[in-house]
Formats: sequence, structure tokens, C-alpha cells
Amino acid sequence: MHRAPEEGAVDTTTVIVVAVLLAALVLAAAVAVLVRLVRTRRDLRRAGLPTGPRWVFWGAVLYLVLPADLLPDPVYLDDIGVLLLALRSARGATGGRHGPAERRRTTGPPGDYAA
Repeated sequence: MHRAPEEGAVDTTTVIVVAVLLAALVLAAAVAVLVRLVRTRRDLRRAGLPTGPRWVFWGAVLYLVLPADLLPDPVYLDDIGVLLLALRSARGATGGRHGPAERRRTTGPPGDYAA
């Protein structure tokens, strides 16, 4: 016997679809941060700047990939946090040194000796 859902009741399928969509969005955000971390590390290496401890980079990548997490895997917020910390560590490893593009922005035009 099939019962009609009560008025105001939420359909189970709707809840599952919304949960899957949210999990997919958070996973996409985690992958976006991972791509940014990899690009930042690659750009720092190309510029000859320090990239921070190697174990921080690989530890963050492994934390995203491995199933053992602080929060269950459909919730990638802890993974995003670890990746952001690794990104901050890589950027902070430059120790205040800037690449050529930033040097051009911070210095005055050639011949400007008033400093």
C-alpha cells in the first residue's frame, strides 16, 4: 500500500540530491585549492625561491587523498583547511623575498633615486 507524503514533509530523494550536490561543491573547492597549491609550488620553484618544507606539501596532498580524516570524507572542510595551511606555508617560505613581477611593482621607475 503506497502512502502519499504528508503535507510539509521533505522527500528523502530531495535530501539525498541536495546532500550530494553540496558534497560535490565542497569537493570542487578542495580540488581548486589543491590546484592552486600545486601551481604556487611550481611557480616558486621556477623562480628559484624556497617552497617550504617538502613534507608540508606532500602531507597536505596525502591528507586530501587518504580516507582517514578528522571529518567524514563527504565533508571536505578539514581537507580544505589543511590545503590552505600548506598554501600559506609555501607562500610564507619566501621569507619576504619577491619575484621579478613584484619587484617591478614595488620599485620606482629607473632613474628615480629619491628614497
